[in-house]
Amino acid sequence: MIMSELNNQSLGKVGVLFGGRSAERDVSVMSGNGVLAALKSKGVDAHPFDPAERSIAELAAEKFDRVFIALHGRYGEDGSLQGVLEQLNIPYTGSGVMASAIAMDKIFTKRIWQTHSLSTPEYAVLNAQSNLQAVAATLGLPFILKPPHEGSTIGITKVTAINEVQQAYELAAQFDEVVLAEQFVEGRELTVAVLGRGEQAYALPVIEIVAPDGNYDYQNKYFTDDTKYLCPAPLDANLTAQIQKMAVDAYRAVDCEGWARIDVLLRQSDQQPFLLEINTSPGMTGHSLVPMAARAVGLSYEDLCLEILKTARLKIKSDQHQ
Repeated sequence: MIMSELNNQSLGKVGVLFGGRSAERDVSVMSGNGVLAALKSKGVDAHPFDPAERSIAELAAEKFDRVFIALHGRYGEDGSLQGVLEQLNIPYTGSGVMASAIAMDKIFTKRIWQTHSLSTPEYAVLNAQSNLQAVAATLGLPFILKPPHEGSTIGITKVTAINEVQQAYELAAQFDEVVLAEQFVEGRELTVAVLGRGEQAYALPVIEIVAPDGNYDYQNKYFTDDTKYLCPAPLDANLTAQIQKMAVDAYRAVDCEGWARIDVLLRQSDQQPFLLEINTSPGMTGHSLVPMAARAVGLSYEDLCLEILKTARLKIKSDQHQ
């Protein structure tokens, strides 16, 4: 135990970045506190840092040897903070600037997946001038409206009737300049955590999410115990392998690294999986799914945090940090 702690101390002074200014701040605080406690329990010299309360100058002054990003949403998961850390020469966990920015934008993510022939639901991009009724006719009812740069089901609506379209659009437009309309896929809700980088990336067990009345909303994600999580998901071996490969391919297509979680819908009618989105800084709360998948293969929450921390690096090569 002493040797392990000494080894972990060699990781240097570690900042755990959480909180932030996004709509997912509260979830990030829960994630960050969990990560902080886990790293400290492993003998890591870990310190909290909330970018909403402290400046970039203070971040530089802390002289962190590396940071664990436990921020969710804008300003922490979208590439902006990753760019700051590159400028400050501080190694960080997760994906780089470009991959983070792409993955944060569900529209651009879908476009990249399509170029790699990876299945994702049909969609349309809407703005204030769009003919909402025409989109409903094209995608069919029901369909989904959501802001493309938010997570944790914020601003999302399942539109079941034409007279609901305007209100659903206005809700999503509160969070984004454009709105993503997406074909609704009737089926099972799955998620797959992926760890690693490049050819070494690998998928953890598939999790099936069974929410009350099929409504996996913000409340059912984080604050109730009514949602059931089946891990590993009750799927046959071939289908499990197909979905895991699809998740790893989706991860690599966006050039993610470190860790991420890919959400998948398995169509009920023909067992066809569809990629929904990719989260490059997934939740690490008591209800979060990446730790659940890790536990299924014998990796504790504390060890998972430590393994992710060890992958921290600068992604943009320069004369300073090649």
